Amino acid sequence: MFTTFVVQPIFNLLVLIYALIPGHNFGLAIILFTVVVRLLMWPIVKKQLRQTKITRQLQPELKRIKKEAAGDRAKESQMMMELYKERGVNPFGTLPVLIIQMIVLIGLYSGLIKVIHDPHQIVQFAYAPLQHLGWLQNISGNIHAFDNSLFGFVDLSRAALSPKGVYWPALVLVLLSALTQFVSSKQLMPVDKDARKLRHILRDAGAGKQADQAEINAAMARSTQYILPVMILLFTINIAAALSLYWFIGGLVAYLQQRAALKEETEDLVAVADKPRTGERGSKITLSNIPEAEVVTPKTISSKPKTKKAKQNKRKGR
Repeated sequence: MFTTFVVQPIFNLLVLIYALIPGHNFGLAIILFTVVVRLLMWPIVKKQLRQTKITRQLQPELKRIKKEAAGDRAKESQMMMELYKERGVNPFGTLPVLIIQMIVLIGLYSGLIKVIHDPHQIVQFAYAPLQHLGWLQNISGNIHAFDNSLFGFVDLSRAALSPKGVYWPALVLVLLSALTQFVSSKQLMPVDKDARKLRHILRDAGAGKQADQAEINAAMARSTQYILPVMILLFTINIAAALSLYWFIGGLVAYLQQRAALKEETEDLVAVADKPRTGERGSKITLSNIPEAEVVTPKTISSKPKTKKAKQNKRKGR
């Protein structure tokens, strides 16, 4: 079922792109495939980014809650949950994106392995309608016409490290994929100048100081920006470079999507800051709306209030 409903649809989307693009370069097909997948995931990614943006904005509130709780973890957790509920934050909001990414990754890897072991699988594993496309019919009769490189520079079927030694072009893709993962993860991390590193928290805990669970969770979240790139490096260094190319392009597109979303957030905040404040009836408060104040000098102030008769005499010129 996984092959029928996951691997084959993902692989056939890649084959369709490969059969239709000019030049029929497999590396270009993987790049376009990755961009298409990321664009299809954009609605879900946008929701994830919204959760991330709200979480970034809540950092001052979380610090205030921590201060008010004064070490009462039950009270702190309750106040945090109430704040999350009030602002619509879902602690598990990032899981759908991660699950989809892993499904696509496993499906693509399973399809690529078939092609690497047997290039004829690019035709045989395709759906029947795709097999009638002109280019697939061409390579079915001459499999040597199948170009599984990245513009002729990188053999996507080779791994960076193999019994044959180090394949440097593939190693460059592996390093780039790890780098883009680090940059895109760091991009979403909230900036907290007072945050302590996990090793410092654990060191103080070992010295007998009570560790704050919220601080530990934040430190562990920051550590993932280093752990994930290392895992990608170790995972992709011994497999075909095609998967490293997918991960590199995927990380690059993710960075651009996140940058656009965070820029939109900044523009919204600037617009709110620049919005003129309104008065009681919604009128804008500007200098032109403020009435001029009458300047009162000491000469205009009399020691005794004028009587009604004195005012009438003044008007008659007496």
